[in-house]
Amino acid sequence: MSGDEPQRRLLLVTGLSGAGKSTALHTLEDWGWDFVDNLPLSMLEAYVRQDTGEDPSPMAIGIDLRSRGFSIEALLATLEKLGPDVRQEILYIDCSSSELARRYDETRRRHPFAGDRPAEDGIWLERRLIEGLRAHADAVIDTTALKPIELREQLRSRYGEDTHKPVITVASFGFARGVARTADLVFDMRFLDNPHWVPDLKPLTGRDKPVKTYVSADPAYGQTMDRIETLVVDLIPRYWEAGKHYLTIAFGCTGGRHRSVAATEDMAKRLEALGHDVSIRHRDLRSEPDDRYEKRKKDRAVS
Repeated sequence: MSGDEPQRRLLLVTGLSGAGKSTALHTLEDWGWDFVDNLPLSMLEAYVRQDTGEDPSPMAIGIDLRSRGFSIEALLATLEKLGPDVRQEILYIDCSSSELARRYDETRRRHPFAGDRPAEDGIWLERRLIEGLRAHADAVIDTTALKPIELREQLRSRYGEDTHKPVITVASFGFARGVARTADLVFDMRFLDNPHWVPDLKPLTGRDKPVKTYVSADPAYGQTMDRIETLVVDLIPRYWEAGKHYLTIAFGCTGGRHRSVAATEDMAKRLEALGHDVSIRHRDLRSEPDDRYEKRKKDRAVS
């Protein structure tokens, strides 16, 4: 490729059936991407190399176990052949097995790999056969708790426009419901005083001013957030230099509604003030408060 020729952009969209690949592909199509789903693997190289003129549109291609001739090894070998002429990325759409089963039950669709067996069997088989591709993905989006509009927002932050700096997502989650699965950096905020045990604050979230004020009043909060900011700002260019285009910074607390949310909102503002493009994701914000998960500090009187 000569220096005057444009580099074609290729995004392979893969992952689990029912996780949201079709939604992702149609969203990209709305933004002007050329898109094709379930392209036979033997046709991938020829399709990518077709002459598209002086200003080629980016390409989004859906490939998974249903694609003719598919295997992880064959796909990676084909991508290797494309060389530097093509700026290639892999997007893996993931989802928990229980949520996938719920979606298939709700829509009464048959899972493509279940045959006459329950959807759970097809989900287990597909995950076992394609999971190895997840490790080769440039980005992973877990749609377990995402609505379609939230998936579109994540796609917009990653693929809506070309960028020369990492796409940063700052997220909150509750340890009681599992650690954030796609986070690159995880910070545990459970050492802070817990607003859950303050009656007036319990029904609120870390997006509400009274909770933010309460959390930030903890003597350890400000110094901790300053240190995290310094660390993150130092690591962002290092991740970029290492070829990582997407960075997720996650803050966790017990329930995922108060301390982690307040810290996430705070860190997002700090990074935006430094000129970074940041999206916010609150995984467990809509969950109900549950005393069984929360713990009191023994040395703190409860209001």
